[in-house]
Amino acid sequence: MGLDLINGIPAHVLFVHVVVILVPLTALALILCAALPSVMRRFGIALPALALVSLISVPLTANAGEWLERHVDSDPLVRRHAELGDELLPWVIGLFLVSAAVWWFYRRTPEVGGSAGTVSMPLRVAAAMLSLVIGVGVGVQVYRIGDSGAKAAWHDAYSATAHPERG
Repeated sequence: MGLDLINGIPAHVLFVHVVVILVPLTALALILCAALPSVMRRFGIALPALALVSLISVPLTANAGEWLERHVDSDPLVRRHAELGDELLPWVIGLFLVSAAVWWFYRRTPEVGGSAGTVSMPLRVAAAMLSLVIGVGVGVQVYRIGDSGAKAAWHDAYSATAHPERG
């Protein structure tokens, strides 16, 4: 049994905000850390920790979403949103693994000339390219899921014209 309701509100509606903010933020941090050693030195263990929290938030949100899906009318837009949501976890696993690897490589390299974490240029370029692929993939997938969720939630819930009594 998971967290289904929080103060009477479906937990998915609340948890989704964590995913929408934290996952792209983690992807951006990964790209910057992989490309810029000075940023990696400042982030340190925070990078894989942030990626771990992102990783934990995705199945938590998905499980709450599955509960919500069972408690709303059957709708093709809701089903599409759920299908897209299921595709995020592999991307976030990759985000976590690459974040942990980038942190580990920078941490494991010896100090050279007073600069900790001097990683060879080919390794830095490879890490930056892989981070960019993962970061863009995660960002695109979060956008697609969010867009489909908004359409599912709002497609018949408003009018294009204002209510006459409310101006």
